[in-house]
Amino acid sequence: MTEWLSAAEALDRLGLKPQTLYAYVSRGLIAARPDPADSRRSLYRSREVEVLAERRRRSRRPSDVAAGAMTFGEPVLASAITTVHAGRHWYRGRDAIVLAETETLESVARLLRGGDGVTLKRSDRPAPPTEGPPLARAFLALAARAAAAPPALGQPTLARSAEAAVLLDVFADALAAETEPGPIHLRLAKAWRLGPGGPAADLIRRTLVLLADHELNPSAFAARVAASTGASLAASALAGLAALSGPRHGGAPAALALFREEARRLGPAAAVSARLSEDRSLPGFGHPLYPDGDPRASALCVRFQAAADLEALADQVRATTGQAPNIDFALVALCDHLGAPEGSALSLFAAARCAGWLAHALEQIQDGGLIRPRARYTGDIFDQDPAA
Repeated sequence: MTEWLSAAEALDRLGLKPQTLYAYVSRGLIAARPDPADSRRSLYRSREVEVLAERRRRSRRPSDVAAGAMTFGEPVLASAITTVHAGRHWYRGRDAIVLAETETLESVARLLRGGDGVTLKRSDRPAPPTEGPPLARAFLALAARAAAAPPALGQPTLARSAEAAVLLDVFADALAAETEPGPIHLRLAKAWRLGPGGPAADLIRRTLVLLADHELNPSAFAARVAASTGASLAASALAGLAALSGPRHGGAPAALALFREEARRLGPAAAVSARLSEDRSLPGFGHPLYPDGDPRASALCVRFQAAADLEALADQVRATTGQAPNIDFALVALCDHLGAPEGSALSLFAAARCAGWLAHALEQIQDGGLIRPRARYTGDIFDQDPAA
């Protein structure tokens, strides 16, 4: 067997569509490199193609299904909040792309919660932390609330929804480093000195709505695990924020910034080629749930003109791998377009996703039990047979 396969050969062995092959590459499951004979085409490492082909041939035993469910696999719990279907994502049956045309984060947060918390008076918002970067302030604000809050389990449903609405404001206050009235998108625009309204604020509003939730992503799952223990909503949101802070989740915009710098220094073609030849990911491009392209990125990027170097990088990645920009690319391009402060992409992501964490926590408390999966033991053999 040769070490590298053409796209046609890889697709034949796997029995997949081209978009799915590109998704496997973006997830790091299959290494790709430019074809020395034709730089417009890619070659795929045969060993990794065969591993995936074998997985697809295996029986669907419960243990196999459970193992595969942990990474974009089989659904593991029931939820009525968000789903990805037909290349779009839906909030309680409503198209998130359509909602982004008119709604605010607050109204979408109420929708995600099931409609509760509409007539709240937000009177118990403490002064937010003002020192340190936005993410550090957000951690401090949630931690302070979690330390004083009673368990959510056993509280009336409306009281929990009211607390969720307040927490969303507390979180946004911490990111903005001030307590302001009005919608969150206007408060962030003012804090970033982009003006209290206008096109910049509207772009922020759209972004917040598009990012409010995304099915059972790692931070939403972390929030549900915490909520399943009966912990306070603040503690659940804190668990979500902890998961978001990792480089494989909320850190994606920072990874794209590094990729962008490589493209500026080497040129887009050389930067893409180097990453593929070194078996490195292409941050900001492709998404396993959207083999035909991330609709959130498309809905946002048509609203402004991205910087020329980002456009050139996107064109090169698309030409080399077929992968389209994802929402991480759109976030970086947007913040660059707005001239927003450093770290604003992650702040936008976190502010939006907090709405989803709280909705998932509420649903878990209301409908679910304790989340406690079993581990498949792979350690040393027993020094004494337990059955003896």
